[in-house]
Amino acid sequence: MSVLTRDEAQTRARLLDVHHYTIALDLTGGDETFDSLTTIRFTVRGETDTATTTDTFVEVKPAQLRSVTLDGHALDPQALDDNRLPLKRLTPGEHELRIDAAMAYSRTGEGMHRFTDPTDGETYVYTQLFLDDVQRVYAAFDQPDLKAVFDLTVRAPEGWTVLANGVTEHTDDDRWVAATTPLISTYLLAVAAGPWHSVRTEHRGLPFGIHCRRSLAPHLDTDADEILDITRACFDRYHEKFDEPYPFDSYDQAFVPEFNAGAMENPGLVTFRDEFVYRSAVTETERQTRAMVIAHEMAHMWFGDLVTLRWWDDIWLNESFAEYMGYQTCAEATRFTGAWTDFAVDRKSWGYDADQRPSTHPVAPENVPDTASALLNFDGISYAKGASALRQLVAWLGEKDFLAGINIHFSRHRFGNATLADFIDSLAAATDRDVHAWADAWLSTTGVDTLTAAVDARPGEWTLALRRDGSRPHRATIGVYDRDLSDGRTLVLRERYETDLPQTAPEARPGTRPALVLPNDLDLTYAKIRLDEASLETALRGVSEIPDALTRAVVWNTLRDMVRDGDLAPGDYLATAGAHLDKETDLAVVQAVLTFASTRVADRYLTPGQRPAALAGLTALCRGLIRRTEDGDHPGLRLIAVRHRIATAAHPDTIAAWLADGTVPGGPELDPELRWRVLTRLAVLGATDESAIAAELARDPSAAGQEGAARCRAALPDPEAKARAWAAMFATDDLSNYLFTATAQGFWQPEQADLVSDYVPRYWAEAVAVAARRGPAIAAAAGRHAFPAHAVDADTLRLGEECLRDADPVPALRRRLVDELDDLARALRVREAHTD
Repeated sequence: MSVLTRDEAQTRARLLDVHHYTIALDLTGGDETFDSLTTIRFTVRGETDTATTTDTFVEVKPAQLRSVTLDGHALDPQALDDNRLPLKRLTPGEHELRIDAAMAYSRTGEGMHRFTDPTDGETYVYTQLFLDDVQRVYAAFDQPDLKAVFDLTVRAPEGWTVLANGVTEHTDDDRWVAATTPLISTYLLAVAAGPWHSVRTEHRGLPFGIHCRRSLAPHLDTDADEILDITRACFDRYHEKFDEPYPFDSYDQAFVPEFNAGAMENPGLVTFRDEFVYRSAVTETERQTRAMVIAHEMAHMWFGDLVTLRWWDDIWLNESFAEYMGYQTCAEATRFTGAWTDFAVDRKSWGYDADQRPSTHPVAPENVPDTASALLNFDGISYAKGASALRQLVAWLGEKDFLAGINIHFSRHRFGNATLADFIDSLAAATDRDVHAWADAWLSTTGVDTLTAAVDARPGEWTLALRRDGSRPHRATIGVYDRDLSDGRTLVLRERYETDLPQTAPEARPGTRPALVLPNDLDLTYAKIRLDEASLETALRGVSEIPDALTRAVVWNTLRDMVRDGDLAPGDYLATAGAHLDKETDLAVVQAVLTFASTRVADRYLTPGQRPAALAGLTALCRGLIRRTEDGDHPGLRLIAVRHRIATAAHPDTIAAWLADGTVPGGPELDPELRWRVLTRLAVLGATDESAIAAELARDPSAAGQEGAARCRAALPDPEAKARAWAAMFATDDLSNYLFTATAQGFWQPEQADLVSDYVPRYWAEAVAVAARRGPAIAAAAGRHAFPAHAVDADTLRLGEECLRDADPVPALRRRLVDELDDLARALRVREAHTD
């Protein structure tokens, strides 16, 4: 498929004004295709009395292009070149283009995705049109700055409900008519159709609804009050912050199957991955994540939908803003007041990692030449680093001036498009500070600054010198901690104070030398931290004694960064986790530390010979957490411990007994999610077989059960099972996006390195082929989940580098391979630094 270049988009935007789309979709024609009839009214700029004509094109990618008419005159459908239909010799003035096509349903979460629920046989379809998948559903001048008004009708099978950007009305002929939209970009049109289970209400005079497939109805009903309460609280909080009222006529949230992202900000109809409808036990941190995503997507109604980027180089204007507002609004308006701790210990590391790879880019990149390049920038930079930069901006600018600038921006550009320059100008109008210089330093540069602390004790005072390795200004909070004299162990806060970097001289403070001096204590800036020697010793020996969870998160992130950089031995990290995690009370911290300890430290940074001892230590840690939670007062902590006890099991006996009994002694009972976790680990250990997997699938025939079975079958330590899984991923195109991912997750296992060694050299060519054949979503999954991450050796690195040099992988796969190979090289360096 041809990609749209920035130059082409700018040229077309100068030539055209697009006014109105009338779209009629017919979803009653079978399992493979649907009908799409699009009428576009647009104007070609120029003097109508001149002989000047214009050539341009419209995008459409049909299964069959039936007919095209322009101003009532037929055009040749055979003129379609890949996904571009040329429009030649257009005269200045008004035009009407009509395109009738059959479109193919998708199984990869792109375009119009079609899903049949294995639980009950019901079928659902929904659109995901970001970034350039509009043309898979309807014909369009597909770029964000050619906004238009949309009228949509959908013919659907009997018994279905059709959701769209506005209120929909069911007519007598099985058609659904959606309310006319205000001006929106092409990629924001949305349809979700099927026999939805819906919970509806009103808030502030607007209809609100939440929707899921029927088989998930009991689980949605259980959480409906929580979801709607959070939705209302966020809605009200945004109306306190923003002068511009919610700009659309309704607010629906549809939880849809096999969704590639966390959610999508379609105006009036936000689509979420339906794993957020919890059918098994979850922790409060997972509920907090769902609340944050609700808040994130709602923020897009203003920043992204009301005011939209002009071109994809400003995607951060959408995502960084929504990410920041999602966490901030969660902390302010819901019960999840500790949302920033989760951001600090988990989400932010996504940004740090991405920013240290060869593929890093500025938060606001200057060179995004086409849509394929733009798609690669939906990463830890645009989300986590961008949100961190905005948090630092608020700390430096003040929230009052920040929100004043945001409201100026909404007022100036409502229902229009805006750029980085427009945004900074709006902020500048609300403050005397030099936000243009701030933007140059923070948004136009790459990499992570490092702040290194040096503490010097003198009679009656101590001094802190912070060295900055980098170029950005930082407003950071310094936390100063002493040991409690009553027990000599607990750390108590002496003071927090702000400092601005770069400093001109060390800062002197009164008193004795503290036990711990922590730069960036409240995590208000974005930088790696290196502690002075005494503070590092305190952190390693006493992180659990720090009173505040956000401070502990900053310390754990510091230790994580040191491991990744080779400055702290992986074994020391594991020892610290073993000594202190059983005293941790914040679930986000426990989850993040255990995940890093197992999937990075044990699986990649330690050698195969060191790994069994590491797993044994993590298993002992999880057993301790399980014992600590026997009183039933900490169900979330117990659930995390049980999950990781399963994942680190080196012997099957205990977890096999859990599966046979259907419960962990003392709880919890094994719900479907836990049962599949156990069975997957038993498959890895060779302690189960196909008959047990089939029996479990019969017990849980849901979509999640199908994925669990695929993961288990791929994990079996059997040559024939591996061959079948490999063929399913790479030799056929039958697997949906979710089943491809599940199969890939099961295939590579560190315990089975010898068994799958012959597949490592096969991976590169076959991943390149499937990525080119099946598109960006499968390309990303092949690069992330199907990558042989366990194979930390020089040969794997060499093969990967040869693939990048010689095989010409599609951009989505190339980016994933670049990142995975950089992580592999880092793991090799860590091993070299800390292996005797």
